Amino acid sequence: MAKPPMIDDDALDDLERELIGRARGRVLELGAGRGENFGAFHPDIAWQGLEPDAERRAELARRAREWGHHADPLDAVAERLPMEAASIDAVVATYVLCTVEDVAAAVAEARRVLVPGGQVLLVEHVLAPHSATMRGLQRVATPLTKRWCGGCHQDRDPLPALRAAGFTDVEVRHRRVHDRPLPPESILLYEGVAP
Repeated sequence: MAKPPMIDDDALDDLERELIGRARGRVLELGAGRGENFGAFHPDIAWQGLEPDAERRAELARRAREWGHHADPLDAVAERLPMEAASIDAVVATYVLCTVEDVAAAVAEARRVLVPGGQVLLVEHVLAPHSATMRGLQRVATPLTKRWCGGCHQDRDPLPALRAAGFTDVEVRHRRVHDRPLPPESILLYEGVAP
């Protein structure tokens, strides 16, 4: 497999916004937090968010109304989506698959709810693809990040799960965070198409 192109640190926020802005139609945001992505979404989408944390969900509901989204956020997890099959045009997740219990189940559920040709758009902490030293540091750091950073597993790679779920044309862009203290981070942006 070819290495994904490296992205400059300073470009990440713009790249995240550009990626999220590609979502159209009925958009499902997994682990929507407090609505941090609202400014990146295209104004004409029909947004639905999931957020299992009650405090974040309350803030998310308030911010969703401010941004003109009419659907109340749902108390649900990515591994068990309360949507009908083939009912969503795009699934968006930013820094979510690093925290879920079962990556394969979450990705399979995203595939289930997407219409044929629907998009999955992900920004994720992942196991460093280019450096054995970085991967070793991430594996050592993961027990700490799981405990202190909302369950974040820095040593995951969702690409095999995306492929196993049948996503095609998966584009991957890689970015390493250089200016942060340990633990090291590697961030990949994924865009895939549901068959």
